[in-house]
Amino acid sequence: MNFHTRKWVKPGDLNPNQTLFGGSLLRWIDEEAVIYAIVQLENHHVVTKYISEINFIAAPRQGDIIELGIEATHFGKTSLTMRCEVRNKLTRQPVLAIDKLVFVNLDAQGNPAPHGKTEITYVRDRLQE
Repeated sequence: MNFHTRKWVKPGDLNPNQTLFGGSLLRWIDEEAVIYAIVQLENHHVVTKYISEINFIAAPRQGDIIELGIEATHFGKTSLTMRCEVRNKLTRQPVLAIDKLVFVNLDAQGNPAPHGKTEITYVRDRLQE
């Protein structure tokens, strides 16, 4: 799994326990995952369909740097399924795990649309074609 996105836990991200508010972390994950889906499916019209059980393992504190890892696990006809891990950048301690995030490819009218993708591709490879 590649960890590309890093976030610095700042005072505005904290809950009353002075740890990272789970809602902030989930917002960051959803944004990272939809960007991944948009790039893979080559379509800006992608929506979150499903997020499985979320396993909060540790609570980052102010000043921690965390990193988000997203990995594609399945290409459906109109969907892309991924998994996610979040860890502390410096200690590599796990923070969160999500086994399944499903995103659906849409047409211009907002209906599910086949995307024709079957495997992970990279922008650098598409540009060479």
